[in-house]
Parts: sequence; C-alpha cells; structure tokens
Amino acid sequence: MDDVRLALAHRLPRPLAYVLGGGGAYGAVQMGMLRALALTDLRPDLVVGTSVGSINGAVVAADPEGAAADLVELWPQIDRKQVFPGRVITHAIATAGGRPYLFDPGPLSDLLATYLPAATVEELAVPFTAVATDLDTGEIVLIEEGDLRQALLASSAIPGVYPWVERDGRRLVDGGLAAMVPVRQAVERGAASVVVLDCGQYRPSSRRPDGLLDVIVQSLAIAARQQVTADLAVAEDVPVVYLPAPHAIRSTLFDFAHTGPLAEQAYADAVPMLAALAAAGDDVLVPGLYGDPPVAAAHPAVAELRRA
Repeated sequence: MDDVRLALAHRLPRPLAYVLGGGGAYGAVQMGMLRALALTDLRPDLVVGTSVGSINGAVVAADPEGAAADLVELWPQIDRKQVFPGRVITHAIATAGGRPYLFDPGPLSDLLATYLPAATVEELAVPFTAVATDLDTGEIVLIEEGDLRQALLASSAIPGVYPWVERDGRRLVDGGLAAMVPVRQAVERGAASVVVLDCGQYRPSSRRPDGLLDVIVQSLAIAARQQVTADLAVAEDVPVVYLPAPHAIRSTLFDFAHTGPLAEQAYADAVPMLAALAAAGDDVLVPGLYGDPPVAAAHPAVAELRRA
C-alpha cells in the first residue's frame, strides 16, 4: 500500500476538512487514524481541532503528508507528569486556597515549544483553526491567527484542571465545552466534505466517577454527547466520513500508559473502513454520515444519517 494509495480524493468534494476532536490521552487514537489516512490519496484543505485535537491538528496543518510520522515521534515523549504534573491532592489543597485550577501548564507549554512545527498559526501549510470557549460568555472562539502555542494552550485549558488563557481581552478555556468534535465549525469555514478523527472519550461509561478528575471528565462527556449529536446534523448537507474510535482498551482521559495500543487499535480499525469506502465505487459521496459515531446507537436521528 505504500506505493499504491487508496483512491478516495475523487470521492470527497473539495474543500476537504480534517476535524480532530478533544480527548486528553485518547488523542493518541488520532495518531493511528492519521497513519491509516496516509495510505490514501487524501490531503486536507483545512484542519479544525479542539483540545488535544488542536495539538495533533497543528502538526497535520504543518505537514499533512508527514504528520503521522511526526506524531509517532511526539506521542511516546508524553507522559502524565508532563501534562498533569504533581499529585492531585497537593493541587487540590492549592485550589482550596483560592487557585482556580489544579495543574501548572508550564510543562505542557515546554513540550509544545519543543515539538511545534511553527511559531504562529499563519506559518502552517494548511489553513488551521483551534477551537476554544469563552469562559465568561460560553461562546465558541475560533483561533486562526497569532501565537500557535498560546492558541493550543487555550484550546486545551480544561476548566479547573488548567488556568484559562487570556487572549484579546477574553478568558479562554477548552474548546470541548462548546465543540468537542468541531464538525459544524469546519462546515462554517467552507468545508464541502469532512473526515472526522474523534477520540470517542465521551461514550457512556458503566464506571462510576469518584475522584475529582473523574467527575470533571464525566461532566465534559455529558455535554459532549449532546453537542456531537446536534452538530452531526451537518451531514444533511455534506458527506461526513467518521473514522472508528477504539473502545475496547481500558484507559482514561489522564492515562498516558496506553497510548501505543490505542493508536494501533485505531489504525487497525480505520484501514478496512477506508479500504471499503475506496472499493465502493467512483461516485462522489453524497451528503450523509459514513461511519459509526459513538453517539449513533443512542440517538436514532444520528443513525438515520448513516449511508455506510
């Protein structure tokens, strides 16, 4: 497959957007999905990302052809101590003293400084949008210019976990609060077709949240399920290819010990789906949902949009 790529570009109307959703450590699945997409002739015309998806998305926007290899180099360098340094109990004591967040974003900022392919959004090879949320108004904020590291830190600033980011007079926090999987924002930016790289971390869980971080994650997941369900209505107007997100591996949003298996499972799941789509014919895809989003089983309206 290295020499003969799966032919899909002729089936997806341009402009084509890659949409990368949020999900903390689950963002490793996007590395596997991008490895699978590298077996095709697809190349995005724009990239839109939320939270960890904005970090992975910036790498894609810098070099769409080399992004999978770049992320394979980056992700093994990430561990919990870099992203969520220190003990939760220690930081909880600090929040009791008035600090409105648990973790210092310094180590994550340093990691981004080391691996980011550009200093500003404008330097990226493909138009890129990082999605954040205005903490005071709840509005979705689309960051498309300026300091790239600041944009990614804003998009990834989980409320209560990281401090908000001050930008243009606004206090910005994680984009997942308002657009966990920003497919609607991609269409609003002009996309005529969309490939979604969803981490799937917001699936309903039988595991009861107990600790502080678990409760934060569960709260985000509840909101995300509602958002994704509503936003997938855009599939009525454009074809949306939804790559499968693994759900067989036990992990959490804050657990970086299983990123390798997550990426491998995502790759193994995405390749046959893309191959089947390439083999299904030469016709341009009509509007609809191609794939199986995590919310489809619980929401008949989403399931009705499915074409394949």
